[in-house]
Amino acid sequence: MGHLVMSTGSMRDAMRLLTAVERTPEQERTLGRVREKCRTVDGRLHGQGIDLEVSVAQALEELLDGTVGAAEGPGYHYALQALISSYFSDTHDLGDWRRQSWFWTVDEELSRVGVPARVALSRILTSGPPVRLPPAGDTTPWMGTFPTELAAEFVAAHEAVLARVDPQVRETVEVFLKAIRFEAEEWASADEDRRSGQDTMFFWCA
Repeated sequence: MGHLVMSTGSMRDAMRLLTAVERTPEQERTLGRVREKCRTVDGRLHGQGIDLEVSVAQALEELLDGTVGAAEGPGYHYALQALISSYFSDTHDLGDWRRQSWFWTVDEELSRVGVPARVALSRILTSGPPVRLPPAGDTTPWMGTFPTELAAEFVAAHEAVLARVDPQVRETVEVFLKAIRFEAEEWASADEDRRSGQDTMFFWCA
């Protein structure tokens, strides 16, 4: 499936860069870093023998201009990830996962013991990008978002049932609990102004 990471930050700031009519000097500096990231991803993919129909660098420019021309392509997803990651921090490495379908299995087990659907792992991880993108196709990458204000609810719901689930499911849940528990504690200890600046968890797998 790919390598999965989670980071936190202000999705609103990232979307402002994507939709700005007139960018501020700080946004222009950030955009310069994003463009460099996109070129780096293109170089890495090319080194792996992967040449996208729409390059990551080109996809970024199309997203910024509102001129997306392809019906499908992972380049747009890589470009959006590069943009979002420029505003996000507190990155948690969640490891390598073979099958996306495993998370549906996890959630079936968790639903059986009472974990509500709105904090289900598969729902969070596959919730998709915060803006409409052309489908990536039959490939990674994929992404999901989850409000940081719900982190404590996720932790409470999953911790309450850990002792009653299959050991493999428990092992998977504990990986996510470690990262999301940290964000729940950060959210609880932050004042209102800081909360408004770090309000989203972003999951990315590629």
